[in-house]
Amino acid sequence: MEKYLQGLAEKALSYGAYKASVVKTKDIRTDVRFRAMCESNVCGQYGKCWTCPPDAGKIEDLIEKLYTYEYALVYQTVTQIEDSFDVEGMMKAGKLHNALVKRIQTAFADEPFSKLLHLGAGGCRICERCAKRDEKPCRFPERALSSLETYGINVSELAQLSGMKYINGANTVTYFGTALFSFEDGV
Repeated sequence: MEKYLQGLAEKALSYGAYKASVVKTKDIRTDVRFRAMCESNVCGQYGKCWTCPPDAGKIEDLIEKLYTYEYALVYQTVTQIEDSFDVEGMMKAGKLHNALVKRIQTAFADEPFSKLLHLGAGGCRICERCAKRDEKPCRFPERALSSLETYGINVSELAQLSGMKYINGANTVTYFGTALFSFEDGV
């Protein structure tokens, strides 16, 4: 099993992740207080995206759901930017990270998992404009992504658990994603 799990991390690296590792989901720390951060609407997505609060569901329910998965592939991207005010560079890095998420989603569709949930950085961003803003149903519910924080995950602690740095130096932006999964009986 360890060799198989290591192979999943190596696959993420081959797709462009800076670092990747698999951890047991039971070891991931969560905190319901992350919902207050979402409610402060720092990212501008609160109430404007189907996979963000409040539409994503109650945080207690999402945390409970999180712990029904056995493992989490944790991966990160690290991108150089001009400086800490380089919003354009951060957005470009976010698009690169989302492209990696899509590659991992596609690759993991063929794995022998009994269930699979992808969580990304800072909300869904699959569509240029979420259908929620027009009060229409999600266009791609099978690909839609909630953020790690929506599920109450402390990303800085997740980085440490996974053997990664949360901050990777001056003039860089780091994004994290996870693929939570469980196996069919007998695998």
